[in-house]
Amino acid sequence: MERVAYVTGADRGLGRALTQALLDRGYHVYAGSHRPGWPELPALAAQHPQHLTILPLDVSNRASVQEAAARIREQHGHLDLLINNAAILTDRSGDIFQEQVEDDLLRLHRTNTLGPLFVTESVVDLLTRGTDRRLVFISSEAGQLHGQQRTREYGYAMSKAALNMLAVLLQNRLRPEGVKVLAFHPGYMKTYMLGHLNTEAHIEPEVAADGLLQQTFREHLLDGPIFMDYTGQLMDW
Repeated sequence: MERVAYVTGADRGLGRALTQALLDRGYHVYAGSHRPGWPELPALAAQHPQHLTILPLDVSNRASVQEAAARIREQHGHLDLLINNAAILTDRSGDIFQEQVEDDLLRLHRTNTLGPLFVTESVVDLLTRGTDRRLVFISSEAGQLHGQQRTREYGYAMSKAALNMLAVLLQNRLRPEGVKVLAFHPGYMKTYMLGHLNTEAHIEPEVAADGLLQQTFREHLLDGPIFMDYTGQLMDW
């Protein structure tokens, strides 16, 4: 049976690197795309026309999520790996002494927290029919409660803390189905989360992607949720 993966936010950065790494591992990859004008993903699809399917996807829009799931359901009756990667960062300079922009905060939560819930809900039955049965959330140290030192970026940090709770709840629910849930802090990467390429970061997306997948397919125990960085270092929730 062909192994099938679904990656959201696959246009560039970590999502694109994960898509490439999964193709290299022999997966058929469904790549959720929210930036149709960005050239990297179509170029990759041209190299792998039989194994990469690009899906228009806005994770914050339930109709878009359902349309993408219907495409996967139509072409494959199972899913081995779901990576909820799509996320945004809109309040980087947010501080309690500045006015909080309500629309930005709501957009953060709808994309970073509700989006992964909507996507998972749309394909969870396919995931339980797969062989690998891995459900991955790309989280962040920003979502940690233990030892947290940040003083700003409230919306982003809260959205990732809520995402971590979602990972815990879904591991509790899906453990009987043989699904392993993992949440990852991918590290400080050279990505476009700030709206431009972050050249100050020190981790290439390809390095983080390779590490994440190595950890994803380790034989982890199914007795609890796991939060770790891309090197396999366990992190406190």
